[in-house]
Amino acid sequence: MRMMLVACSLLILSGCAGLPAPDPNQAWIDLTPHSDESLHAIEVDERAWADRRYFEVSPGSHELTVRYQFPVAPGNIGPVSEPLWRDCQLNVKYKDFNAGQRYQLEAGSIGLNPWVKLYDDQRRLVGKGSPAGCQRT
Repeated sequence: MRMMLVACSLLILSGCAGLPAPDPNQAWIDLTPHSDESLHAIEVDERAWADRRYFEVSPGSHELTVRYQFPVAPGNIGPVSEPLWRDCQLNVKYKDFNAGQRYQLEAGSIGLNPWVKLYDDQRRLVGKGSPAGCQRT
């Protein structure tokens, strides 16, 4: 019983671990889904990214790939009673990432169509993404 309590405590504490400190020589990209949705970092420049909670890239040009899962309301898909969940990948290309700057990647949807936007630290829109494929879940 004691071992079970210790294991559960460690599991809870590991879930509370925060994000790493940003490297001032890199650009940091936070991910923000809307409520009831999930947004995950997948790839940088077509290479797998290890942490799904954020991106950190060198200054310059990069392509970010995210996985975005969201519900589509029954009214947007016909005579069904439950929402349809979509699982999509989207790509965002941006050529001017700056060292030490924080960016915000936001995702949302209109009906079945996902969107993703990239904002700089002044909340200026600096990039928009394009869908790279979706499926139902």
